[in-house]
Amino acid sequence: MMKSLLTSLIAAAVLTLAGAPAQAANSQQDKMKECNAQAGDKKLAGDERKTFMQKCLSSHPSSEASTLTPQQQKMKTCNADASTKKLKGDERKAFMKTCLSGS
Repeated sequence: MMKSLLTSLIAAAVLTLAGAPAQAANSQQDKMKECNAQAGDKKLAGDERKTFMQKCLSSHPSSEASTLTPQQQKMKTCNADASTKKLKGDERKAFMKTCLSGS
């Protein structure tokens, strides 16, 4: 039973990767390797391993991958501010230009 569950989990991961871009596939493959290694290090087996693998594979990307550059953070903040102010069209464009330039 455990073998079929692990096989199903791996099959689901492979199917997920089939439609993803190469970079995302590599990222997911790396995550699968990392999760497998962690499960092996912890000597998990059976349902414990299955539960660990499900949580590990569904967890958010590593903080390194999700960290925004300062420019990306500025863009995110300016975009949120423009949305809060309900700016559209030329007003939004002018606001974004000013916000992103730091003026």
